[in-house]
Amino acid sequence: MTSNAARPSGAVSPGILRLSHAEIRVPDLELAIAYYAEVVGLVVTDIEPGRAYLKGWDEQQHHSLILTEAPTYGLNLLGFKVTDLAELDRLASRVQAAGVPVERHRAGEICVGSGEIVSFVAPSGHTVHLEQGQTQVGNGLSLINPPPAPVGLVGMHPPRIDHIFLLCEDVDGVTAFFREVLEFRLTEQIISDDGHQLTTFLERSHTPHDLAFLTGVDGGFHHVAYWVDEWNDLRHAADTCAYHGVEIDAGPTRHGATRGCGLYFFDPAGNRNEVYTGGYHFDPDDEPTTWTEAEMGRAIFTYKGQVDPAFMTVHS
Repeated sequence: MTSNAARPSGAVSPGILRLSHAEIRVPDLELAIAYYAEVVGLVVTDIEPGRAYLKGWDEQQHHSLILTEAPTYGLNLLGFKVTDLAELDRLASRVQAAGVPVERHRAGEICVGSGEIVSFVAPSGHTVHLEQGQTQVGNGLSLINPPPAPVGLVGMHPPRIDHIFLLCEDVDGVTAFFREVLEFRLTEQIISDDGHQLTTFLERSHTPHDLAFLTGVDGGFHHVAYWVDEWNDLRHAADTCAYHGVEIDAGPTRHGATRGCGLYFFDPAGNRNEVYTGGYHFDPDDEPTTWTEAEMGRAIFTYKGQVDPAFMTVHS
């Protein structure tokens, strides 16, 4: 009998399930809360001195975005949801075996609603949290005969977080770390003329990407993306930006890499946001797609077909 056959019916693959949350810095917390709650349309779950917690309306867990008041903008950390405590222990051992120190935190120790956390700094310079057991708060819908969505959603109201896009100097090495140590799967890559990876797209949720890396400075943050259900939701998001005077950075447009569609804009602090839809299902035995450096423009923006230097280099 194979190991897959022995797995209980309905069981999920072990390890990391998906992107769980991001924590970003904002100089004006009150303004940032208003923007993310009223323009983006996230749900505020908690506010404490210097920090606020938000989520997409259909997310069950306490938060997918933490806003932390700080003098500068940018990313403090990203977190991934892990299936169970045994898997959290296993992944912690793998990270340590790779020569990366880890810290353990009990549930509720890091922040409001947090679960058991393994924390480390990845070779890219980003702080990563592996988390199991974040507090569940529900999505506002009854579990018996619910409507399609809660009443009173505002702004873009994305249902959930989708992916995060980061920068680092050594995309080859960082990609290898996430694949070999944390068991991410490579879905797509942009390869330079000399054979190095310029951009990589990695997944754990069978989507085109939960995590992506672009060549740049270590610790760089390009954007965090929330999922919307269809192209018309991108149009609505663009209308929402126009209504509130939020300048659109790019889109609505289509990507060659991931085959998804997106709209990009910045929060008041300067952190780039995206709402994203489309893409495809990726199985563990699927082969990754490769884009050449000459076609990098089409990989990023299919319709424009050209590399936008500002989009590629402006980051926090």
